[in-house]
Amino acid sequence: MAEGVLFNIAEGIIGSLQKLAREEFGLLYGVKDELKKLEKTVKKIKTVLLDAEEKKANHEVTEWLKSLEDAVYDVDDLLDEFYTEARWRQMVIGNKISKQVRLFFSSSNQLVFRLKIGHKIKEIRETLNVIETDRGFHLDERLQEARVLTRERETHSFVRKEEIIGRDKEKREIVGLLLDPIPEENVSIISLVGIGGLGKTALAQLVFNDETVKKHFELKIWICVSDKFELNVLVKKIIESAPSRTQGNLELDQLQNDLRKLIDGKRYLLVLDDVWNENREKWLSLKSLLMGGARGSRILITTRSKVVANISDTNKQYILGGLEKKESWSLFKQMAFKTEQESENPSIKEIGEEIVGKCKGIPLAIRTTGRMLYSKNQENEWLAFKNNDLSKVNQEAIDILPTLKLSYDILPSHLKHCFAYCSLFPKDYKIDIKTLVNLWVAQGFVKSLDQNESLEDVGYKYFLELAWRSFFQEVTYDEFGMISSCKMHDLMHDLAKSVSGMEITIVVEKEDNFSEKLRHVSSNYSIGLWLIEKIPTSLLRAHKLRTFLYVDEYLPSFHDDESKSFCNAIASNFKSLRMLSLYELGIRALPNSVRKLRHLRYLDLRGNPIERLPKWIVRLQNLQTLNLSYCDMLVELPRDINKLFNLRHLMVDGCIRLNHMPDGLRELTCLRTLDRFVLSKDSCISRGSAGLSVLNRFNNLTGNMSIENLWNGKDMVSEAISANMKEKQSLTSLSLRWKVNITGDVNEAENGEMLLEALQPHSNLKELSVYFFDGVKFAGWLSSLTNIVNLRLKECKTCQYLPSFDHFPRLKVLTLGGLNALEYISDASSSASRIPFFPSLKKIYLWNCPNLKGWWKQSALIGSPTTEYEHQHIQQSSLSFPCLSLLHVCNCPNLTSMPLYPHLEDELSLGNTSLKPLEETMMIGDEDILAPAETTSSACTCCSLFSIFSPLVSGASGPHVSASSSSPLSKLISLEIIEIEDIECVPERWLRNLTSLKQLFLFGCRRLRCIPLSPSSSVQHLTTLDYLKIAKCNELDLWKDDESFLQWKSLRSLRTLHIFECDRLIKLPEGIGNLTSLSELEIFGCPSLASLPEGMCRLTSLETLRIYNCSGGLRQRCKKERGEDWSKIAHIPNIYI
Repeated sequence: MAEGVLFNIAEGIIGSLQKLAREEFGLLYGVKDELKKLEKTVKKIKTVLLDAEEKKANHEVTEWLKSLEDAVYDVDDLLDEFYTEARWRQMVIGNKISKQVRLFFSSSNQLVFRLKIGHKIKEIRETLNVIETDRGFHLDERLQEARVLTRERETHSFVRKEEIIGRDKEKREIVGLLLDPIPEENVSIISLVGIGGLGKTALAQLVFNDETVKKHFELKIWICVSDKFELNVLVKKIIESAPSRTQGNLELDQLQNDLRKLIDGKRYLLVLDDVWNENREKWLSLKSLLMGGARGSRILITTRSKVVANISDTNKQYILGGLEKKESWSLFKQMAFKTEQESENPSIKEIGEEIVGKCKGIPLAIRTTGRMLYSKNQENEWLAFKNNDLSKVNQEAIDILPTLKLSYDILPSHLKHCFAYCSLFPKDYKIDIKTLVNLWVAQGFVKSLDQNESLEDVGYKYFLELAWRSFFQEVTYDEFGMISSCKMHDLMHDLAKSVSGMEITIVVEKEDNFSEKLRHVSSNYSIGLWLIEKIPTSLLRAHKLRTFLYVDEYLPSFHDDESKSFCNAIASNFKSLRMLSLYELGIRALPNSVRKLRHLRYLDLRGNPIERLPKWIVRLQNLQTLNLSYCDMLVELPRDINKLFNLRHLMVDGCIRLNHMPDGLRELTCLRTLDRFVLSKDSCISRGSAGLSVLNRFNNLTGNMSIENLWNGKDMVSEAISANMKEKQSLTSLSLRWKVNITGDVNEAENGEMLLEALQPHSNLKELSVYFFDGVKFAGWLSSLTNIVNLRLKECKTCQYLPSFDHFPRLKVLTLGGLNALEYISDASSSASRIPFFPSLKKIYLWNCPNLKGWWKQSALIGSPTTEYEHQHIQQSSLSFPCLSLLHVCNCPNLTSMPLYPHLEDELSLGNTSLKPLEETMMIGDEDILAPAETTSSACTCCSLFSIFSPLVSGASGPHVSASSSSPLSKLISLEIIEIEDIECVPERWLRNLTSLKQLFLFGCRRLRCIPLSPSSSVQHLTTLDYLKIAKCNELDLWKDDESFLQWKSLRSLRTLHIFECDRLIKLPEGIGNLTSLSELEIFGCPSLASLPEGMCRLTSLETLRIYNCSGGLRQRCKKERGEDWSKIAHIPNIYI
């Protein structure tokens, strides 16, 4: 049992009892006195629980807590059952009900229920009284948790260099931080942060004794702080740690005077090792005495907690990671083997490397396991150790988990409970944060003391607190900067497993030895198959189970009969479940047995072929989360969904057959997640189905939301106004999807514009997607969404005007697709504005915009060039995207001018579009920009205009193009040129600039004749190219009669070459033999290719050769042993012809 669990549950019970007392339930009559007595008993027990859990080392205390555990869980279940029934009866009686139902809820029936529940309450209260009375030992009463850390530890500044392995890089970096000038303050603070056992102290010792550091600082002081962060103690330690300083029992005033005399005016280094203090006031009281040092003074803090680092005004945080694989093995060898020869034993070495892998680079774990194995020579002893988790190893012999547990011990009880629960996830599992928080809420771990703060927000704070204290790692962020997932270090997982005891387990295949105390279980894909066949008997006896979780993302499909049998077994035996995952079990109809799960808070039915949910589902009125994502057969939700009044998260994304939302949805005012809102496809609001006005009451919605089947009627406009989308300030992403307008009615288009205007979202929105909008002009509110990160406008075929959004400071991804009528992306230029031009934009996708001509329609430049085209062109080519990394332009044949993109890094893909913007981008900074020999005729005019009118644009704000030491597109990794027919030869200027290119794809360029890869022995291009694909370039001549074989000599990094459907390819160049790194060559659909060159013999790295659909003669020439070209390819391991 995890520490703090009983205290948490007791708090929850008292809260439930107090809530019941406030309600006016008819069922309360006759049982109020019993409830008051129960509350008194639980409060009495709660006051000693904190002390009891700290004294668990005492056997008597441990046994007492075990006897209390079941009773406390039973009270929790009983009160939940009572409250659920009372709320249900209150709700149903308030509605119009049939005579039969009225009879069921008659006074006589209520009397029976009261007698039954009253008897249960009395019985369980008496059980608690007996347990409390029989306690034969003293426990202190405490109403609040105290932050207690018992840590007998002292550290010093000395370490032998040879004992510290694999920290050279980290040492250099921290020394650099100590020596680098930080101008803000004389005394700067650096925090070294990481989980226990990483070697923070050892690294700090290395740094402290570095010769450069010794010479740089006049005074160096080391103190071990540990858990006692008291000002007088710390000041005395600092003074006594200084050379030739001793102190008696002085008062604080004398101590602070001595400290300031010691450090004032000196450049000092103070190491505060092993700091746990999270009280900012205590830190500030010490900091104020340390600020008198000379410029360049440093305080180096080592801590496990980012909270400590943050409250300590840290200038630089250094997050310490584990050792690399090589260094980990070196350290292990030093600890585990007597001689070098022992470590070379193949079988022992293999086992040892696996053991080291389990340590995940933690030096303490490597050292202690190595020491334990030092005296074990038998292979079977090593194997036994390898096959155990650290949580199962004798902790008296190994100090890894006790060291880590120090961080756990100081957590408040609610965080202990949350952390232990995470042992449900397998090691190295990517934990979704929203799911994790909702699971915590479902189990009742999360308590909100502020009515204005949601349980989810509080739960997210819980997660952050644990993450700051290094209980989680590999935290990842979504595109909007929010934490989306994390992992647990394997050793932290072992700790969670250790502290959770018998309450939590991950089911292991064929295991049938489960404790009856089990409360939470999880299983993955392979175990799921086994569980479906037969649930272990001992697991079925764990009747108090509260979580049944599938954690694998890909489960097999099961037969409906198997799924039904499985669900029946689960529901019949585990009636206390709060969380049930039935993910992808092939369920077509939810079995009736599930209706018994009245305590259920979280039901995961994702990926099941359910058409309709049963009517009784609304009896599960405690449901907070109902996940129906990708139930692709689901056509409707229950009409009485309003009875699920506790529902907070309704997920229906991927339910593609869902055709409307029930009107009862409007009463679910607790909803915080509604990821999809489907309007009826009829052109009027169908009876019983919800209109947009339902959304009026859901201003607390968070995350993503898609509104589908919008239609351009006047009723829809008024509904949209009522929806009040502008007030939903916590929505992150909004998708608006219209029904396709097949009538072309002008009035409908006008209504569409009014509807879009009425759907204005809050300015906090991070992502907006609009599909099939059929108005001419986009809503002006788009310009107000200055927090937008991702903007998508797709298939808005009649839209001609978009408001300006090139000033959006956070926009990272822009997608415009299927905007057939759009000629210019923005109506007016912002080039004369002082607002930065797309300061954050990283990706642009433009596709299927056949009439798109340029970025701006009007010019804001001073002066009047000769023609409107020239004016536009100068303005648009005078700006460049400052941080654009990816650009896709496809099927925009008229797009001849746009801001330039010299800084692309990831990818440039141009398909059926003009090359003029690319040509202009490549000419930035080119001294020969006007030389006719270096440009195509179409580009010369552009260059001349740019040269003539550049003074006109030099005063405009934004990143204007200029000559630069870095060539345009010099960092580009991938280039695709697709179906551009007017290119005959890839300009050498392009190839000269593409110094980082790794992938090149040329497709459907029918007039392309040459690629000048190596124009001379001294000039070589594309030396970094890794992948080259050439397809449907019928005029391309890859072969030249070149005796020096220079062609392709530059492609020394090329590993993959694909040549597809090049009809006139007669010969491969002899220079192909220069491709010394080539490992894969595939030639497809080249009927004119009659033979292979002699250079094939030199392709010693080639592992795979594929030749398909080429000439029959070539096939004959490549026949094994007999063909004329066989000798050229015989050395290749894998040949497919």
